[in-house]
This record gives sequence, structure tokens and C-alpha cells, in this order.
Amino acid sequence: MEKEVRIITHKGELNLAGCKLPCFVLEDGTRVLSLMYVQVALKMLNEDDKRKSGSRLGRHFNQKILKPIVEEYKNNGQNFEPITCYLGNRKIIGFEATVFVNILKIFSEAERRTIKERKFLPPRLKIISEQCGILLDSFAVVGIIALIDEVTGYQCEREKNELQKQLDKILGLYVLDKPQKWEKIFPWSFYKQIFRLYNLPFTVDNIKSPGFVGTLTNKYIYGNLPRGVLEKLKKETPKSERGNWSRKLHQLLTTEIGREDLRKTIYSIETLF
Repeated sequence: MEKEVRIITHKGELNLAGCKLPCFVLEDGTRVLSLMYVQVALKMLNEDDKRKSGSRLGRHFNQKILKPIVEEYKNNGQNFEPITCYLGNRKIIGFEATVFVNILKIFSEAERRTIKERKFLPPRLKIISEQCGILLDSFAVVGIIALIDEVTGYQCEREKNELQKQLDKILGLYVLDKPQKWEKIFPWSFYKQIFRLYNLPFTVDNIKSPGFVGTLTNKYIYGNLPRGVLEKLKKETPKSERGNWSRKLHQLLTTEIGREDLRKTIYSIETLF
């Protein structure tokens, strides 16, 4: 059976944190980033390096530190196979745009785990993981789709509600229809750091203050989850007659993605504190 030829209909260039990333939209609406320039952006290749695309990324993914994390993403349905597409007669090897976001998360997670185990990343992986952190700060999953559509001009032909569909898809990965049983997600060390920063005594009465702790938690933790997640959690969580949440917001987060991202965010913010 003849393999389908995937044709590029729109092209553009993203400029993220000083990195230029050629990007494309295919006939079926798939957004693609150039694999070679993904590797350049992650400091795996130099601009003038003419080695075969994919060689460096695949090599890193097979390293002992990264391989288990990559397998976790694959077990959750993530496909890291490159996409072959054509701009006229020019062959382009790339990644679906949101796959790139998960690649950034994998390297950042590798650094987080080594810190937790009181170990150190090899020098090259350290450089790559730091670059991933910078790029992750530059966009979210929905944001990268909007950016590509803008620079390629595809937004002129996009369905008006397509971005909302993308957002709904992301929210479906994070937010449940029914709450789970409560379990302790936020460690005491997180709250201790907050009170230390504000030079306040770490007491039971202060911790129970929803106005103070809740505002900071929403801002620094839930606010760093993908766009729309916090708003969805609030919308689906009823309040009591006294105006307090009837349950913890994280009870509506999915286990494998929502709660895991929440824990990672807590750890990252606590480290910054």
C-alpha cells in the first residue's frame, strides 16, 4: 500500500526565547515543527551541523536517565515518531507541535528527578534541560498552536471554535467529571516555605487561613497548570453557604496527568522558594 504523502499548506517561523523554529501546517490541519531546528533550539545541534535529523534526540532518549520517563509518556499514548511532509519538492522531517512540548517536559522531569535523588545530570543534559525550562516558560500547549497559526497565516482559515476544541481536549486530560477521594497533595514543607518568605509564624491558625494560603496556592501552583484548568476546577467545585470551597480543587484532577503535573509544579515552586 502506497504511503500517504503529507503536504504543507502554510509555513512560518516562531521566535521563542531567541530560538528560531520553522513551523508548518499540513493539509489536515496538523501543526508541525522542524525536527532539525527543534534539536538546534534544545542545543543538541549547532545551526551549521548537517547530521541526520533525529540522531541526537533519539540518542538522548535512550539514555538511562531519560528512557524511563520517555516510556511513561509512550504508555500514556504519546507517539514520538517524526512526521515526514513536503513543501513543494522539499522534504521536511518534523514533530507534531504538542509533541515538542512533551519533549521539553521530559528533559525538565529528568532534572527534577536527579535533584530529588541528590544526583547530577551529565553536563550536556544539564544544558539541554535548562534550555527546555526556558522554552516551556515561553508557551503552553494551546499557546503554541495559536502561535503557529499566527506566523503561518493559518488562523485566517481556521474554524472559529477550533482553539476552544483544543482547550477542551487539554482540559479533558486534566479535569475529571467527578471528584476523587481526598489525599494529601501539598506537603507541609511547601507551606513552611511560604510562611518563611512572608516572615510569619508557621501555626495551625495561619495555615487554615483560606484567604492567604488559598490566594498564593492559586497564583503560584494552579496558575502554572495549562490555561483554563484552574477556571474549570473552580467552576466544577461548589462553595458552601459561608463561601468556602466544599472540597479541595485537586480532587477533580486526573491521577496520571493532572495530579502528576500539580506535584511537579509544587516541587518546582518550592525549589524556587
